[in-house]
Amino acid sequence: MRLSKQNAEKFLPQLLTYIVDFTMIFVYNFVDLNFVTTKLKYREVDMSKGNLLFAQSGGPTAVINASAAGVISRASESNAFDKILCAKFGMDGILKENFFDVTDMSREQLDLLSKTPASAFGSCRFKLPTQEKDPVLYQKIRTIFEKYNISCFVYNGGNDSMDTCNKVANYFKSVCFPCNVIGVPKTVDNDLVGTHHCPGYGSAAKFVATSMTEIALDTAVYEKGRITVCEIMGRDAGWLTAASVIAKPDLIYLPEVTFDTAKFFEQAIEIYEKQGRCLVALSEGIRDAKGNYIGAGGMKDSFNHTQLGGVASYLADSLTQKFGIKTRAIEFSLPTRAAGHLQSLADRQDAILCGKCAVDFALQGQTGVMVTLQEENNTTVCRSFDLNHIANEVKKVPQHYIINDGSYISDEFLQYVLPLVQGEVVHTYKNGVPMYFDSATLKKL
Repeated sequence: MRLSKQNAEKFLPQLLTYIVDFTMIFVYNFVDLNFVTTKLKYREVDMSKGNLLFAQSGGPTAVINASAAGVISRASESNAFDKILCAKFGMDGILKENFFDVTDMSREQLDLLSKTPASAFGSCRFKLPTQEKDPVLYQKIRTIFEKYNISCFVYNGGNDSMDTCNKVANYFKSVCFPCNVIGVPKTVDNDLVGTHHCPGYGSAAKFVATSMTEIALDTAVYEKGRITVCEIMGRDAGWLTAASVIAKPDLIYLPEVTFDTAKFFEQAIEIYEKQGRCLVALSEGIRDAKGNYIGAGGMKDSFNHTQLGGVASYLADSLTQKFGIKTRAIEFSLPTRAAGHLQSLADRQDAILCGKCAVDFALQGQTGVMVTLQEENNTTVCRSFDLNHIANEVKKVPQHYIINDGSYISDEFLQYVLPLVQGEVVHTYKNGVPMYFDSATLKKL
C-alpha cells in the first residue's frame, strides 16, 4: 500500500521512535522477549549518571510535603542520583531554572517537612500547552533538563498537574530523551482516577468531620437556633462533603446529584421547625438541572475552571429573605487544606509511601505513570497507573453512597472514609503553635 506524502509525514516520526526504542531494548537486553514486551512501555535510564528533580503543583494539602519527604528520603537512600533538586514554584520554576539542592537534608528536616502543610517548595497553576501548539516550549524544557542532567522527574499534584506530567512524559518518549517521569497524586478533592484514595484527602476529611462536629455542638446551644449552611470544597466531586457524615449533620448535598433549590428549602425548613435548628453540609460544586453552579459567579481560573465559592451565603440569604428564618453561612475553604495540626496519621503515612514508591518506580525504569494507592488484603499498597488514563478525568462519588433522594450519605461510605482519618500526628510546639518547616533554609542551586 502506498502512503501519501501527508500520511508519511505523520507516520515516519512515530515509526522512527519505535525503531529507536526497539534497538535500545535489543542492545541492553539481548533479545529477552519477555523483557522487551514490558520495556516497550518504559524508558530505561542509568540513574547513577543523573539528578532527580522534584516539583509541586496545584492547590496544597496538609500532607503534600510528606510526599516530598518520601521522594527525597528514598532518593537519598538509593544512592542512585548525584543530586536531588527541587523546583521552586512548580513548572514555572523549572522554566525559570529556579532550583534548590536538597541532597543533604537531614532526617530531622525531613520529619519536620513531612508534618508541614502547604507547598514548602512553592506551587503554580501552570497550563502546559500541547506540543503542536508550542514546540519551542517543549524544546526549552528538554534543554533545561539536559543542562541539569535530570534523569528522573517527579511531579506532585492533582488532575491538571497530572496532565502536565503526562505531556512531559509523552514528549520525552517521542524524542527518546532519557528521563523517567513519575506523577505523585495530591488533592483534597479525592477525585483522581485510578487510586483508591488520594493523599491529602484523609487530612481534609478529618478537618471537615472535626469542624462539623464542633459546629453541631455550637448550634445546639440555644433552644431555638438557626439553619446553618456549611460550604465544603471539592469542585465537581463530593468526597469531602460526604466526609461530613462522620459528624451527622441533618442534610448533605453532593455535586453528583442535581440540586433542587426549592426542595432544599422544603427539607431544611421541615427539620428546623421540628427540632429548632438545622445543620447542612453541601458542596461548593452543586449544580441545578441546567448544569449551572448554584451561587457561583462567572469568573474563571487559569485552567478555565469556574471559580467556585459563595453557595452557602447565597442559600442562607435566600432562606432569610423568603422565609424570615435566622441563618448562618460558613465557608470552610482554605483552612480545609491548610490544617496541618489536624493531619491524619494514616494520610501522612500514605503520602510518604507515595513519594518513596515514585522513586522506586523510576528506578525500575517506569515512566509516564502515576503512583496509586490500592487496598489489597486490608493493606495499602502502591501500584503504577498509566497517566494517559488519569489526566483530565474526574472520579465521582459512586451513587450507591448517596441516599435519601440525594440529601444524605450511607453507612457504607463510612466504611470507606473512617480508615483514612485515623491517627494523630505528634507535633513539636513553639509559642503554643506547631513548628513547621522553614523553606528559607533551602540552599539555592
